[in-house]
Amino acid sequence: MTVREQLEKREEMCLSPRAQKSRDTLGREYPATPCDLRTEFQRDRDRILHCKSFRRLKFKTQVFIAPEGDHYRTRLTHTLEVAQVARTIARALFLNEDLTEAIALGHDLGHTPFGHIGERTLNELCADGFRHNEQSLRVVTRLENGGKGLNLTREVRDGILCHSGSRQPMTLEGRCVARADRIAYMNHDIDDALRAGVLRTYELPEDCLKVLGYTHGERIDTMIRDIVTESADLSEIRMSRSVQNATDALRAFLFEKVYRDSWRSAEEARCDHVIRGLFRYYLENPGEMPLEYVEISYQEGTERAVTDFISGMTDRYAVRQYTGLFLPEAFSR
Repeated sequence: MTVREQLEKREEMCLSPRAQKSRDTLGREYPATPCDLRTEFQRDRDRILHCKSFRRLKFKTQVFIAPEGDHYRTRLTHTLEVAQVARTIARALFLNEDLTEAIALGHDLGHTPFGHIGERTLNELCADGFRHNEQSLRVVTRLENGGKGLNLTREVRDGILCHSGSRQPMTLEGRCVARADRIAYMNHDIDDALRAGVLRTYELPEDCLKVLGYTHGERIDTMIRDIVTESADLSEIRMSRSVQNATDALRAFLFEKVYRDSWRSAEEARCDHVIRGLFRYYLENPGEMPLEYVEISYQEGTERAVTDFISGMTDRYAVRQYTGLFLPEAFSR
C-alpha cells in the first residue's frame, strides 16, 4: 500500500461523513498519474504554492498602497491568514484540511495590482466586466504553467471560483474558505487601519465589539468558535444570528470608514490613472506585451490578453511599466 493510499484510508476513518475525501474527487481537467506520496488535494496545494502567481501576491496591495511600514498586510499575507483561519475551522469540523488549504492558497491568485481599486478599474474597462474570483480560476486553468494551467481538481477550482459572489462552493471545505476570507480581511484591515491612523479604537462600533470582542484576537476567536459550534453535524457552514449580525454591521462600518472613505481618494485616482493608461496603451500596442500574452491576443482577442497581462502585474511592476511608457527617462530615474 502506498503512502497516498494510507492517507486516503486515514481520511475515510477520521474525517466527517460530510468531508470531501481525496479518493472521491471529481477529478482533473486532464488525466494525471496519481502520486505515491500525496493525495490529490495535497498535490493541488503544492502546485499552487509553487506557481508564479502565488509568488507575485507578495507585491500586491491588500488595502494600503505602498505603505512605508513593514507590518501592513499584502495580498500574500492576507492569503496566509485566510488559510490559517480556514484550516482551523476545517480541522475542528473534521473536514478535509488539505482541500481547504489548497482553495485558500489559490483564492486570490487573479487579484489585480492595487487591490480592489485595480479590480474596480478593470471591471469598468472590460466589455465583459472583471471579477477577481473568475480571474483566479482563469489563472489556474489557462495562464499558469506556460498556458497549460495547473490542472487542479474540480473541487479546488470550484472553491476558488465561488469563494466570493453569489454562488456557494460545492464542498464544505470551500465554504470554510469563503467564511475565512471575510473573517481574515475584516480583522486584519481593522488592525492595519488602526496602525495607519485611519481609524481610532474609540470609533469602532461598541455594539459589535460587545458581541465579537475588543481585540483582534478576541474577534477572530469569537467568529471561529461560533462557526464551529453552529456548523457541527450540519451540511452548511454558518454563524449564529447574533454573531452574523454583528459581523455584518462591522463590515458595513469598514466599508464606510476604510474602504470608501475620502482618505483613499487621491491614491485611488493615481492607481486608476495607471491602470487606464496601461490598458489603453497595450490595446493599441499588443505586440509589446510578453509573448505569452501576444499569443492570447491571437487566440482570444486583444482585450482578453491585455486584461490578463495587467491583472497579473504587481503594484511595483505596473508603476514601473507606466513610468517607462509615459514619463521622460530623466524623470523616471
